[in-house]
Amino acid sequence: MPVTSADGAGPVLSHMLERLEEPHPIGDLARRAVMSSRTFARRFVAETGTTPHQWLTEQRVIRAPELLEESDLPVGQVATRSGFGRAALLRHHFQACTGISATAYRSQHRAPAMTGA
Repeated sequence: MPVTSADGAGPVLSHMLERLEEPHPIGDLARRAVMSSRTFARRFVAETGTTPHQWLTEQRVIRAPELLEESDLPVGQVATRSGFGRAALLRHHFQACTGISATAYRSQHRAPAMTGA
């Protein structure tokens, strides 16, 4: 997690990380930070270098490989648990961020106990 000021985005980032599977509208995040939506968005970018939406997408992509490696969950359930909601969104963002499909990633990085070896 990026370094943030104590009264800045840090608590909101923690909240988002603990609840990746939930939607996080900017208005809700701003209220949590006790700021207007516009001020929150501006401070978020200043502290993290990216927008709340992009940051959340990146965190969801980081979570997805853990689920792909450690479980037999279908891609649709991995999408739900990592916060994408739909398999198509997971596939799109995962491929864009990693350069490999979620299914190919799972095949290449599967834990030995999961493959029956």
